[in-house]
Amino acid sequence: MLKFKKLLALTLGAVIASSMVLTGCTKDKATSGQKDSNSKPVELVWYTIGTPQKDMEKVNEEINKYIKDKIGATVKIKQVDWGDYNQKMQVVINSGEEYDIAFTCSWANDYLANARKGAFVALNDSKNNLLEKYGKDTYNTVDKNFWEGAKLDGKIYAVPTNKELGVSPEWVFTKEYVDKYNIDISKIKTLEDLEPYLKLIKEKEPDVVPFYIIKDFTVPQAFDKIIDPVGVSLTDNSLKVANLYETDGMKKTLETMNKYYKAGYINKDAATAKDDKTVKRFVTKGDGQPYADVLWSKDLGYKVVATPIMDTYITNASTTGAMQAISVTSKHPDKAMQFLNLLNTDKTLRNLVNYGIEGVHYQKVGDGQIKITPEQKNYQMPYFALGNLFITYTLDNEPKTKWDEFKKFNSDSKKSPALGFKFDATPVNTEVAALRNILDEFGPVLNSGTVDPNEYLPKMNAKLKAAGIDKIVAEMQKQMDQWKASSK
Repeated sequence: MLKFKKLLALTLGAVIASSMVLTGCTKDKATSGQKDSNSKPVELVWYTIGTPQKDMEKVNEEINKYIKDKIGATVKIKQVDWGDYNQKMQVVINSGEEYDIAFTCSWANDYLANARKGAFVALNDSKNNLLEKYGKDTYNTVDKNFWEGAKLDGKIYAVPTNKELGVSPEWVFTKEYVDKYNIDISKIKTLEDLEPYLKLIKEKEPDVVPFYIIKDFTVPQAFDKIIDPVGVSLTDNSLKVANLYETDGMKKTLETMNKYYKAGYINKDAATAKDDKTVKRFVTKGDGQPYADVLWSKDLGYKVVATPIMDTYITNASTTGAMQAISVTSKHPDKAMQFLNLLNTDKTLRNLVNYGIEGVHYQKVGDGQIKITPEQKNYQMPYFALGNLFITYTLDNEPKTKWDEFKKFNSDSKKSPALGFKFDATPVNTEVAALRNILDEFGPVLNSGTVDPNEYLPKMNAKLKAAGIDKIVAEMQKQMDQWKASSK
């Protein structure tokens, strides 16, 4: 399945007093981006998410050649694979390891939980306002909705990536079969709309998986999950908090998935499968944005086309979907902020980090456009996780207006009725932690259609209730009602 945004377990921790948040924030006394002529550049450690790349060391060396005289610092990039990142960063943070910058978001290295427990530096703190001192250009560049999403009690603890604001679930089709059978994908929206085409592919293409699914697949639902699986409907302005797995819509969707599985439309190993690009498939699901199909096609090595499943919504999770935080253990927070400012405003640096080395991993073919080379197989990075996308080059098969269309995509996106709500899970930390194992046990088999929801959904909900999900729902509803009243 095509998922560049891997859904990982949330991590939660106890709140540390706000006076602790700024520990280590003023250790770097440098006030200028330039290094002293007799001093050695400091080395910043940057933890990033994604499959470790063969040419990372080579690209990292070029990055350092470019930045060392600009900010008096170099950076050591430490890549941690998707499935290992959450656990690795928990160890790093809980051990007090010294590092400078880390990728954080709503779905990996939990931004809100880590900010609340004092793991990240407050970038707009009045005592040492790093954004004001070294990040003005970045602040003015990134869409204000991202900064609002990053705020926790008025404080900003990470620099958001300037990218798509909303979540756009899409059906992603292999173009070969769309063309062969003259399928009008614009008419395919709902899960149920897929059925006649899945039947067609199963009958006509025995070597093709009609509906390809992997372990972290999530079924499409118009639901804003605040804490998996608790949240509110995207169309409910009354903000009634619910367990997604107790809603009628979810039950109906899971029944359809089970029907498709039993019909042989879904791969048999769906509940345990990792993405295997060699598997021939007709359709899968991805989280998209304008021209996502171009990037997916590049990644797969063959052409795919996509169509949206539902309206695009801006949620709290999507506004914090990709960010860079500065650690409270950093000895050089000023330099770290200078680097992040450069990363988000300097085209040369941003594209070097994104695409690799010009002449090796890509060639320029026009003003702001590039063509990738075969060598890029050794440097394929998750673009969204690295900083401001709007200053990256477009590919030769993408329109030059791509980033203008992203901005229109953002302005046209709808807002979740819960946008701006920040749930404080502290009163129910124990209950939230207990949900994870249950979701890991039942989620993949239910979402993939592997088991009958009429049998397994009651079992799952019984375990969730025993773990205290009703207490979480009640606590969230209380906070939601207070937020709603204060927002009027």
